[in-house]
Parts: sequence; C-alpha cells; structure tokens
Amino acid sequence: MINSLLLDLAAAINQNGEFLEMAWMNDDFYKLVFRFLINFVFLTVVIRYIYYVKTPRKNYLFTFYLISIITFVICFALKKLNIDTGMGLGLFAIFGIIRYRTNPMRIREMTYLFIAIGISVVNALAGRQVSYAELFFINIIVLVFVFILENWWLINNESSKTIIYEKIENIKPALANELKRDLEERTGLVINRVQVGKVDFLKDVAEIKIYFNNDNQEDISNLSED
Repeated sequence: MINSLLLDLAAAINQNGEFLEMAWMNDDFYKLVFRFLINFVFLTVVIRYIYYVKTPRKNYLFTFYLISIITFVICFALKKLNIDTGMGLGLFAIFGIIRYRTNPMRIREMTYLFIAIGISVVNALAGRQVSYAELFFINIIVLVFVFILENWWLINNESSKTIIYEKIENIKPALANELKRDLEERTGLVINRVQVGKVDFLKDVAEIKIYFNNDNQEDISNLSED
C-alpha cells in the first residue's frame, strides 16, 4: 500500500519538478511578494495612519485591509491566468452584487474602500509597460492627496447621525436650545445643529438628525450614521 502511494507520488512529479502539473515556485513568486509589500505599506499609511487617526473605527480597518488584500491576489491571479476581459469583469461584478447585512457605509468610508481596491488593482496588474518609478508615483500621489484632504483642506468636516428621540415636548421651536443641550449631554458630541424629521405622536418619539464635526468626537456606535 505504501509502495503504491510512493509510486503515485513519484509519477505526479515530472522531470521539471512540477507536482500535479504545477510548479512549486517560479520567478513570479518574488514579484508577488515584492508587489504585495509595496501594496501593504501604502495601504497601511492610508488606512492606519491617515484614516484611523481621524476616525478610529476598527471594524472598518478590518474591512479595508481584507478587501484590498483579496482584490490584490485576485488581480494578480487574473493576470497570471491570462483570463479574458469579459471573464475578469464578470468576476469583479460579484463585488457589485454583494451587500453587507449591516448599516450602510458612509460616503467617506466608501471612498476609502474604493481607494484600497484601486491601489490593490494597480499594484497587482502593473506589467512591463509600467516602470517601478511610475508604480511608486501612483501610490505616492494617492497617499499625498489623501493626506492633504484629510489634514488641511477638509479639517472639521461635518458628519450627521440620525437618532430616535423620546422627549417629544423638546422638539418645539421655542425649546430648540433645550433640545440641543439634552442631545449633547446624552451623546457626548458637540452638536452644530439639529434637524427634526418624522414625528410619531402615537409612540411619542421623533426622528432627529444631528450634525457635528468629526474632529475630537468619539464614535457613538448605537446611532445611525449618514
């Protein structure tokens, strides 16, 4: 029995050192490792040291890293396998129909997700027509603009959250200051303005949207994000 297995194993390994028609390793392995390191370094700078510093949400770090890594390896595999454009687009269309069963992502997080996917695609698909100088320039220019927009041009960018408020007597225009003060005390946020939405007098609740600056604000996970 053991001898038979050894004979089958020896037959599976051909003269070129391949096992089951696949080589153990070739030169493309070093390309994969080097490009992955480039991709990982630039992603870490964008995601961990630019995005996370402004918005410390660990759940989005998990999403950004994993999706970017999966995108990178898929693109590298597609390039190696020489799959035609139609097949490649069909595979990436899968990402378009997948929907996370959670609260919708804000535009800002969706933008960072698109950046992570875009950088991964470029780093994985760059071929002989693209020099390493061009590849580094593409990564650096994305990093620089993200840093500039986050730290200089878009300081104190305003966000909003929707909450369900039960003290319905405070929604009167005359009690606007009292409403704002109560919401700030409950949420711990410094609120810029308040907008009253739907009002349910049967349940004595109102849908209220609060607006605040992102900087120096702690995330409130139990509030709906817009």
